[in-house]
Amino acid sequence: MSGAMIVVFALLAFVAVTIFKGVRIVPQGYKWIVQRLGKYHTTLSPGLNFVIPYVDEVAYKVTTKDIVLDIPSQEVISRDNAVLLMNAVAYINLTTPEKAVYGIENYVWAIQNLVQTSLRSITGEMSLDDALSSRDHIKAKLKAAISDDISDWGITLKTVEIQDIKPSHTMQTAMEEQAAAERQRRAAVTKADGEKQAAILSAEGRLEASRRDAEAQVVLAEASQRAIEMVSSAVGDKEIPVAYLLGEQYIKAMQDMSKSNNAKTVVLPADIMNTIRGVMGRNH
Repeated sequence: MSGAMIVVFALLAFVAVTIFKGVRIVPQGYKWIVQRLGKYHTTLSPGLNFVIPYVDEVAYKVTTKDIVLDIPSQEVISRDNAVLLMNAVAYINLTTPEKAVYGIENYVWAIQNLVQTSLRSITGEMSLDDALSSRDHIKAKLKAAISDDISDWGITLKTVEIQDIKPSHTMQTAMEEQAAAERQRRAAVTKADGEKQAAILSAEGRLEASRRDAEAQVVLAEASQRAIEMVSSAVGDKEIPVAYLLGEQYIKAMQDMSKSNNAKTVVLPADIMNTIRGVMGRNH
């Protein structure tokens, strides 16, 4: 091969490399950052682009798609000194890629730390119960807190979501013990109320029974009084019928006593009539 042919092949190779370096095809979903002699020059959009070979250089290839950033879990302390474990996820978009690559050393690491710091600050102003039940409120305040900061880096925060909020293991154990104690307290109160109501009802029942017994005794006393008055009115001075009736009841009572297992000896008075007169209160 002659020297002329070598020169021709060398020239063709140089032209091919020059064309390759001067023509840039950027795929959809990306933007390329071009530096000229080490300094930012332009941003190439998707499609066919031309640059100056050997002078312009593609320094960064940046995606324009939404980026999902996982915010690592961390411990945060609420206003009432409760320890919570929280993690989140942020969705960002690099609207101005040159600011993202030249304005911050590592925008991913910076946003993660910014979200974590803001989470600690926001949760520190809330009580435990509010933090556990106010995810939307935390989300809104978190988005407002970091949107302005990252906009200076050419980054837009699409949204940020709180993935998980839960008490730490120690705090969760304490909450479970507190809940168990509260359940036991309610059970004790319910039992005491039941016993109180039962005692009240029992006392009311005894009071009502005593009242009814008293009323019954009054009724019986009045009936006995009327019976005595009627018998006294009917008998008058007639002693024999009364003596007969009283004697009959007396003998019946003696018979009942004699049938009792505890009765060993039954003594009858010798003069029943005088006994009856003594019962009637008459001495003649």
